[in-house]
Amino acid sequence: MGSTVSKLPPRVEDTQASSNPVDEKGFFRTQTPTTQTPLTTDGSISLPNVDTWESAASADPKIQLARTILAHSDIKSTLTSRAAAVAIPHIFNNEVEFKSGPVTNQKSSGRCWLFATTNVIRYEVMRKLKLKEFQLSQSYLFFWDKLNKSNYYLELSIENADLPVDDRLVNFLANDPISDGGQWDMVVNLLETYGLVPQPVYPESYHSSNSSPINNLLKMKLREHALTLRALSASLRADPSISPESAISTLRARKEELMQEVYTIMSATLGVPPKPDATFTWEYYTEDGKYAKWEGTPVQFYKAFTTKYSPAESFSLINDPRNDYGKLYTVDKLGNIWGGRPVLYVNSEIDELKQAIVRSIKAGQPVFFGCDVGQFSNTGKDVGIMDIDYFEYEQAFNVTLGLTKAQRLQTNESAMTHAMVISAVHVDETTGRAVRFKVENSWGDESGVKGFNVMSEKWFDQFVYQVVVHRSLATKEQVKVFESGEKVVLPAWDPMGALAVRDIPHDLFTCLFVDRRVAVVLLLNFEFLLLSTFHVPYLEVDGFPPFVAVW
Repeated sequence: MGSTVSKLPPRVEDTQASSNPVDEKGFFRTQTPTTQTPLTTDGSISLPNVDTWESAASADPKIQLARTILAHSDIKSTLTSRAAAVAIPHIFNNEVEFKSGPVTNQKSSGRCWLFATTNVIRYEVMRKLKLKEFQLSQSYLFFWDKLNKSNYYLELSIENADLPVDDRLVNFLANDPISDGGQWDMVVNLLETYGLVPQPVYPESYHSSNSSPINNLLKMKLREHALTLRALSASLRADPSISPESAISTLRARKEELMQEVYTIMSATLGVPPKPDATFTWEYYTEDGKYAKWEGTPVQFYKAFTTKYSPAESFSLINDPRNDYGKLYTVDKLGNIWGGRPVLYVNSEIDELKQAIVRSIKAGQPVFFGCDVGQFSNTGKDVGIMDIDYFEYEQAFNVTLGLTKAQRLQTNESAMTHAMVISAVHVDETTGRAVRFKVENSWGDESGVKGFNVMSEKWFDQFVYQVVVHRSLATKEQVKVFESGEKVVLPAWDPMGALAVRDIPHDLFTCLFVDRRVAVVLLLNFEFLLLSTFHVPYLEVDGFPPFVAVW
């Protein structure tokens, strides 16, 4: 206990190939088993297998101690390394000077990417307007994103209507057509089209903070609408007198009729948002208590406060060791606004991501980044540590956790699941390396140290996948790759698209303590009211009411 030796394998380039079990891409080399003869020849588990394993485990004093302790306590809290916690203080020597607030809370929604984006942009708003506390409306972007994702899914349904309904792509797209999650280029699409408003102009609603009910209802309707469009497409294709252009026109006209139901549900649950070209008036107090107001459109508001580091002039660096560095990548079928800016990544060495952060922080610009937040981290109250040395799993169980970053991506062990903001970095004065980072989360001030976490360099290397950088703070080579347009297309289900489909509400696990039977009864009682209120036809799925089927 107390060791600070890395729990994860060293970077491949730092290890001689002769002694390293992985190749240059981070994948395992072929290894010969210690014995050629299994105890069970038919592949099942036999009692001799169990006896062998138990003999080895019971002979190890550490395993015996682990059995005594862990049978009565939580693994994560018990196996915490005190030495690791001491070694990574919440102290930084390079920090964005201006302090924003309050700490934001996405609650029971997967809107981390929208919160991370607005948390970055609000720094400039607060500086210019001299505000003590301020939030942009995450719900405003959420509304337009959800509406456009619905349209995007139905357009994809038209585009792929000739594929079988059980085709892998069709099935993948139908699995979660309107996830709360998203990517940097998707939020740029929203900002450039719809702008921004302060939170008081379009405040949170119950369903923006608790998105599961509206998501379940919308997904049910969108899947139904997709089947409607597929059937219409088949009938149009069967008529030789109808040209492809006329067929598309007919399908889109029908799609717009179906989208009426989507808009009705959304406007009722989230509220009618301001139009991007409609003038609004926002009244506020400055930090010294003086009255002030701002008048203009959402698009004008966005443009007024993003002049120095425009989101449209920023792009994503990723670290994906499965693929070649120095190339541009995209994910197939990933987006929100049909015909909008595609999701693009410049794949880069991990140190290039860290250098981009240091340049940005020194320039006074906080950084949007994407990571796998649940891995080797404790974001609990007054802890807020993201460090691979923080949990003593290897020592307690006498095992080696040997997956590389590439292997985790390849096997679905890890993916980009959460977006946050880096607002400070600690640079070692001797080596010049960034050794820890200050992370602003969107899980409220009860998470971490008043809403902030500290992330170690080792954790960064293994679980950070994306950093957004303004082109003025990127290298010339990175900008050149981004502007080349020569992109490699990753499949729709690639983990580099996971942030747009897998962002998990931070308090999701609280829901797991609710008795499923009670929840089903509540849903059954509430379902008819929902469907009747929105004038949506009742649809059964596999003989079950839709909410029960989703559950």
